[in-house]
Amino acid sequence: MAMRLESTPELEAFRKRVRAFVAEHAPGVKKHAGVRAPEPALMPAIREWTAKLYEAGFLGIDWPKEYGGRPDAHPLEPFVVAEEIARARTWPPVGAAALASAALIDFGSDEQRARFLPRIRTCADVWCQLFSEPGAGSDLAALRTRARREGEGDEAVYVVDGQKVWTTNGQYADMGYLLARTDPDAPRHRGITAFALDMRSPGVDIRPLREITGTTDFNEVFLDGVRIPAAHVIGEVNAGWRVAMSSLGHERSGVAARGVELFAALDDLLRLAEGTSVGGRPALDDSATRQDIGELATRVYVNAAMTALAQSRTLHGTEEPADAPFGKIFFSELNHDLVAFGLRLQGTDGLLTEGDPDVAADGWWQDAHLYARAYTIAGGANEVLRTQIAERGLGLPREPRGRAGEGRG
Repeated sequence: MAMRLESTPELEAFRKRVRAFVAEHAPGVKKHAGVRAPEPALMPAIREWTAKLYEAGFLGIDWPKEYGGRPDAHPLEPFVVAEEIARARTWPPVGAAALASAALIDFGSDEQRARFLPRIRTCADVWCQLFSEPGAGSDLAALRTRARREGEGDEAVYVVDGQKVWTTNGQYADMGYLLARTDPDAPRHRGITAFALDMRSPGVDIRPLREITGTTDFNEVFLDGVRIPAAHVIGEVNAGWRVAMSSLGHERSGVAARGVELFAALDDLLRLAEGTSVGGRPALDDSATRQDIGELATRVYVNAAMTALAQSRTLHGTEEPADAPFGKIFFSELNHDLVAFGLRLQGTDGLLTEGDPDVAADGWWQDAHLYARAYTIAGGANEVLRTQIAERGLGLPREPRGRAGEGRG
């Protein structure tokens, strides 16, 4: 079982309630590893499931009380919910509603909160995140999508042109949390504005991307003369960088879920080894195989300890700049190594794919291995995060930049 921080009888009672609720209402087991888009036929059930989680008080826990939050809740409750959903291997809420709601709560107007938050709670609106662009993924400050203001007063709109990419669940999204450049002459981190975009607006073209896994989880989104009411600006004009960084800082409970997923994968690896032969003997009788699994297990427990430390620092306001990037690097590389070993353990059967009658776990290991590299890129490429650790965490000299306007910023 994954390490849990400062557990109390009340928190354990809450965990039992969440576990029972998940067992009763969850929309089945996820077939694939990672942050994936569901099949279209499953979306109605996931919307219903998400609405039930909010109604039961298991999502939006840290929201204002007037919008269904519980300010007196234990601060670890969101982590518990994420862990129990991951433990059941079922679907978490899809989309970027957690990110968007954080931006709306901290920076949105009263009118925006009253309009959008109740629809998030009922899952009437699925949100997607419209940040990354071609050439501006890990370097978000390099985004080039433009938004120019037209008109004044209640009739004012922003006309948006540009392209976004790696938009998870964009094909299902009703709303988009968009970053666009409103002042092209401002320094890179300034002149960016955050918007709430109706994805059904004229000029929004969503094109699914087929990945190496064979599934369609990401999308390209093209914006051609899209008109967004000025009333849908989140926060201040040209202050979108601050809005985005603040809302990203709220994405913490998913870290706990990833730790649970690693323990589940480790259990799967042991079962795979029990049923696999190496040199004509059960794999677990092979000392080299046991040593490799032992090393992976050690790293899984180290990851759990790092997660607990990060949670503790978050609760006490003592986060350090290297905490998040270091944890993400460690998890993503461990996840890759674990699933790669599971594939290697199958020998030539590792060449089988999902749907082959003799493939282990219906091809889960093959799919997880193909997907594993995504974790080393999503949320900031590991190479970029290592530079952040060096510069911001360890205080080392900044990496030399190129000409003015180049570099990651």
